[in-house]
Amino acid sequence: MPKPKSKARAKTAPKPRSKAAPRSKPALVATGRPATTPRSATSSPGSPAAAASAAGSSRGKYVYCIISSEKPLRFGEIGIGAEPPDVYTIHYRNLAAVVSDAPLEVLDSTRDNVLAHERVNETVMHDHTVIPMSFGTIFKTHDDIVELLRSAFDAFGDVLNKMQNKLEFGLKVLWDPDQAVKAVESEDDDIAKLKKEISAQKGPTYFARMQYGRLVDAALQARSERFVANILNELRDVSVASRINKPIGDKMIMNAAFLISRNQENAFDKKIKDIAGRLDQLTFKYTGPWPPYNFVNIRLKLEPA
Repeated sequence: MPKPKSKARAKTAPKPRSKAAPRSKPALVATGRPATTPRSATSSPGSPAAAASAAGSSRGKYVYCIISSEKPLRFGEIGIGAEPPDVYTIHYRNLAAVVSDAPLEVLDSTRDNVLAHERVNETVMHDHTVIPMSFGTIFKTHDDIVELLRSAFDAFGDVLNKMQNKLEFGLKVLWDPDQAVKAVESEDDDIAKLKKEISAQKGPTYFARMQYGRLVDAALQARSERFVANILNELRDVSVASRINKPIGDKMIMNAAFLISRNQENAFDKKIKDIAGRLDQLTFKYTGPWPPYNFVNIRLKLEPA
C-alpha cells in the first residue's frame, strides 16, 4: 500500500453494558470523522469516572477502528498520547476493535491527537479493511468493548463486507475567481454587452451593475457545475461511489470523496492526472488513500435488557 499522496493533509461512545447490568440507553455514533469537539463516553461532570479521571487513577480503552480478525494483533506504540501507547486488538468472534489504553478523560482535538488517530487507522488499513471510529471514542473496560462488538456484530459485519478491499480518496478542485469571471464575460454575450453598456454610461449605473452581478453569479454557478459534472462522469468508471461535500471558500468548486477498489487505485490515479492535465485552468488537490471516512455511517443504539 503506497503512502497517502497528499498536497494538504487531511461523539462520544457511551459505555455499553451487558444485559445483566444495564446502566443506561447509550448511543454510539461512528461517522468515521474526527470530531470537532470530542467527548469522552465516561467523563460527564460529577460522574465517578470523571472523579477518578481527575485523580489521574482511571484508564480506559480508546477505539480507533473495527476490523475482521480472529487472532490477536499488535501494531506497535503508535497510539494517542504524549508517550504513544501500544495499539492492539480486542476480539469477539471474528470481529476485532483496534484499541490502546487511554485516560478516562475528554481528549482535546489537537493536531497531534487527530493525526495520531489517523495514523493508527492508516497503519491498520495497510493489511485490513477498517471501519474508522469517531475521534474521542473511549470505553471503560475490555468487557465493554466485547459487548460493543457483540451487540453490533451484524451491523459491523455488513459494513466490513461492503467496504472489503476499498479505499477512500479525496479530491478538491479550485479555480481562480478572477479568471473565471473573465471567462464568462468572454463566453456570454449578454454579460459582455451589459459590461460595455456600463462602461459607456455617464450617469448612475447602480441597477445595471446589480443586473451584471446577478448574471455573472449565475454564469459562474453554471460553469462550475459543468466542470464538476464532467469530472464526476469521467471518474465514474474507476470508482465505486462518490460523495460531494460542501466546497470551502470562494476558490473551491468541488470537494469530493471517492470510494475506490484497491485494484482500481492505479487507474483512478491515472484518470485524475489525465483530467488535471486537460483542465489546466483548474487546480486539483488529490489526497489518499484513506480509510472510508465518508462512506461509513453507523448509528447504533444499545438498549438495556
